Amino acid sequence: MKELHWENAEGLNLFAAHWPVESPRAVIALVHGQGEHIGRYGHLAAWFNHRGIAVMGFDHQGYGRSEGKRGHAKNFEVLLDDIGLLLEKTRQMYPDTPLFLYGHSMGGGLVLNYVTHRTPELAGLIATAPWIRLAFEAPAFKVVAGRILKRFMPTLSLPTGLAAHFISQDETVVKAYKADPFVHDKLSAAAGIALLEGAKWLNNWAGDFKIPVLLQHGGDDKLTSAAATRRFFERVKGDVTHREWSGLYHEIHNEKQQEEVFDYTLQWMESKL
Repeated sequence: MKELHWENAEGLNLFAAHWPVESPRAVIALVHGQGEHIGRYGHLAAWFNHRGIAVMGFDHQGYGRSEGKRGHAKNFEVLLDDIGLLLEKTRQMYPDTPLFLYGHSMGGGLVLNYVTHRTPELAGLIATAPWIRLAFEAPAFKVVAGRILKRFMPTLSLPTGLAAHFISQDETVVKAYKADPFVHDKLSAAAGIALLEGAKWLNNWAGDFKIPVLLQHGGDDKLTSAAATRRFFERVKGDVTHREWSGLYHEIHNEKQQEEVFDYTLQWMESKL
């Protein structure tokens, strides 16, 4: 991995990671999920590197090694702007290489919002366990408190209460996640409400994708809703593929069946090249 840094429109220094390949067949621009960071995707990047695919990603503002108050973004647009910056930097590095945008969980919801609102030119979009709807009801008092705090104290962070043992059935993955100093459970009022509203928008959207899309979800995901992803697939239009992985938890790329997941993803990508 090669470390990169760039400044976003908010004036924050964002940490980025580049897993290069000489003369790659394609490049993946990777967007991570809530509470985590891009460094947790090194094994995914290595797998694709060995098959001629370069990977670039970054830590969201307020996450990992990027600057910013932990778990905070002032609104939804700044999160989308940072994805646009990732795509710009990736295209600069690989100007003539097919580009796939890949997001997981919160990142999956963000990339779906990005392509439906900003219609970028891409070879394809991959969203795993996208936050279209949570797999549980968010506590009403937290939502109400968040809406009030967004108005008066938007940067105040609250713990997400994410159940780490549900990210994967591999205990090694869970232990590493809990011990990771760059993982946190913070989400500000402004960011939390923005993400909830972005998910709600997706949960009602029934438009037409202009680029190929691959949706994947673990059938036993207890954090984001596999059923919501299934219904999203059933109502949208365009070149959309859906795969629900029976028995897998939230991080399908961190389950013991990850090789099968990666291989399926690669085959889909190759069909679009």
